[in-house]
Amino acid sequence: SKSVKEIRVIKDRCKGCGFCIWVCPKHVLTFSGKFNVRGVFPAMIKDDGSCIGCGLCELICPDFAIFLERRRKI
Repeated sequence: SKSVKEIRVIKDRCKGCGFCIWVCPKHVLTFSGKFNVRGVFPAMIKDDGSCIGCGLCELICPDFAIFLERRRKI
């Protein structure tokens, strides 16, 4: 079986720095148009179908607000 990776954003943990957006080689992320509890526009997924699962977003996030969820595809 093959592994599937999906991006997860913990929107209320995000401080809106944009590092994940800028580092993504496939332009999967963007800023949300809605404020989170911290009063910033958090990162959000705009095109998860283009994600290649490289993990750069989760590596660069200073607040661990974004991660790849790895699960087996059945």
